[in-house]
Amino acid sequence: MSFSIAGKTAIVTGAANGIGLAIARHFVDQGANVMFADMDENRLRDEVGEAAQGEGQVRLFGGDLRQKLTVANLLSATIDAFDRVDILVNASRQCAPSDPLTAEDDAMDLMLQQNLMLNLRLSQLAARRMIAEAGRAGEGGGEGEGQVGAIVNLSSIAGRRTQPALMAYSVACAALDQMTRSLAVALAPRRIRVNAVAFGSVMSSSLQGWLKDHPEERDRIAAQTPLGRIAAPGEVAHAVQFLASEGAGFITGHVLTVDGGRSLVDAVAVPVH
Repeated sequence: MSFSIAGKTAIVTGAANGIGLAIARHFVDQGANVMFADMDENRLRDEVGEAAQGEGQVRLFGGDLRQKLTVANLLSATIDAFDRVDILVNASRQCAPSDPLTAEDDAMDLMLQQNLMLNLRLSQLAARRMIAEAGRAGEGGGEGEGQVGAIVNLSSIAGRRTQPALMAYSVACAALDQMTRSLAVALAPRRIRVNAVAFGSVMSSSLQGWLKDHPEERDRIAAQTPLGRIAAPGEVAHAVQFLASEGAGFITGHVLTVDGGRSLVDAVAVPVH
């Protein structure tokens, strides 16, 4: 079974920087048609370039994806450009600190909207489009061999670890993992697979910025990771490609951990006597 995504059409959100940008660029390198989508249209153009708007395998879409109409417009733009959608990568994400003891803190609403509801709405709309395309192609979108489509969500090991200062983000990630499993079961009869990648410390744009102000933290993060380093965004991109490809054709509802073993380690080391 091939792990190739050549010729497939993918939507990648959060594609203006960091991990989302790495995934989108990797998909292009692998021969896929890619719609780079992000809320920051100016940064998207700066990173990808105006040339992407011409003929070829790359298109750009900027807009507030938390809005239902914008999500619908993203799907329409992708169909206009490439005629179909085979893969959705929900890489748009945001991490912000929250205060578990402050009822007025609106971080929970923000994190749920950005990291959960945006992904849910886009997944639902993309799945309906995948099913419709399969029906027009005579595949029916029903039971049988071969996939109709694949959805990959970007999550975090924060969803299974307790970090009070990131409570809202952690709750949103845990909810995203459960959404992944629920959609996987719901869409399995239509041959659409839904999986997620839960990553640990990856050299994203936000982490790079934070380490500039806290350079001493780099060694601490590496020390907490059994593989002894921070991952490159491209390492997440390879994991996403695997889950999106037909080589993972019998995998659905899985949250693949890409964290260098960090979630395996107890933060409190207890000496053995």
